[in-house]
Amino acid sequence: MAARHLVATVLADPTVVTDLELRVMTDDLWLWPVRTAPVVVDGPRLEFQLRRRMVEQRQGAWDDAAGWTPVWIGFGAAWHEFGPDGNVRPTGPLPWAAHQRLWTALDEFAPSVRYRRRLSGIPTTPTARWPGLNLR
Repeated sequence: MAARHLVATVLADPTVVTDLELRVMTDDLWLWPVRTAPVVVDGPRLEFQLRRRMVEQRQGAWDDAAGWTPVWIGFGAAWHEFGPDGNVRPTGPLPWAAHQRLWTALDEFAPSVRYRRRLSGIPTTPTARWPGLNLR
C-alpha cells in the first residue's frame, strides 16, 4: 500500500486562502491548493471534480461556494514521527489535539470556508516540494 498523508479537504473563498494558510501554519498545519499540489497529475480537473462533488453533496446548502478554491490541509512534522530514512512513519492514530487545532483554525474562518469534519488520505511521494514529508 502506498504512503498516504491525512488531510482535510476544504472549500475556501479565494479571498481568504492566503490568510487561512498563514493561520494554519501557526499550528504546524500545511495548506495546498488542490490545483497546484505536487502529487496531483491534472490539477484543474481534480479541483473541478472535488468542488463539484462537495457542493452537490450538500444539495443546495453550499451553492455559495460553487466558485471557491478546494484546498488540502495536512499535518506537519510536529504531529508525526519520522523513520530512519526521513519518511513519515505513522505510530498510531493522529493525536486528538491535531484534530482540535485544525477544526479550531477552520472555525475562525467559518463564513469563508466549507468542510466536513473528517480526514481523508491522499497519496504521497516524498519530495522537497511536499512539506510535511521527508523534512529531514
